[in-house]
Amino acid sequence: MPAPDLIIFDCDGVLVDSEIVAARVEAEMLREAGYEISAEEIAQRYSGLTFRDILMSIEKEAEMLFQASLIDHAEARTDERLRREVKAISGVAQAVAALTVKKCICSNSTGERIDAMLKKTGLSPLFHGVIFSSLETPSKRPKPAPDVFLFAAEKMEADPSHTFVIEDSVHGIAGARAAGMRVIGFTGASHSHPNHADMLMEAGAETTINRMADLNGVIAALSEWSADV
Repeated sequence: MPAPDLIIFDCDGVLVDSEIVAARVEAEMLREAGYEISAEEIAQRYSGLTFRDILMSIEKEAEMLFQASLIDHAEARTDERLRREVKAISGVAQAVAALTVKKCICSNSTGERIDAMLKKTGLSPLFHGVIFSSLETPSKRPKPAPDVFLFAAEKMEADPSHTFVIEDSVHGIAGARAAGMRVIGFTGASHSHPNHADMLMEAGAETTINRMADLNGVIAALSEWSADV
């Protein structure tokens, strides 16, 4: 394929090192609610999901019910912690600025949280007007549904088969692949674990990188051949 029509970035764990911060808060809240789990386990098993979907999964597995208010309390605590602690992924500003094709963000986080994190990390100017939250699409269906990716491609006038997605989670990759897009897995955030790259490849990533400095070269190399998506 020629140069891609569009590069889509997940936000949490790809642009900003926020997944581990959120996982720590979520683990704290779950332990307070009587369910023992570590931040590392949340990051490995549930990265890319909304906290609502994490709770639904745990409720089914553990046959227990959580109070609905837990979601709002966790989101508020996470937002407060991110305002203090979130940092940009090393090298991401330079990698994004070097792109010569259209780019945007597709995330399961709220638009308000994305804006706050990008402002805190200085990345806002790179994505002005091209931020898509799954919760603010017509269907409001979060990843692993493909809706946010397809919505972004339509708005950005891009062919999904000529679009690359940069994702750090199995659930995000599932959504991107369901949208007919090509995926590069990213394993350079603080929540990464020894099996991270293998999990992303098994989910459908064509390759993985752990340094943003490698992104543009990998996109150029993969653009030289077409993948069966």
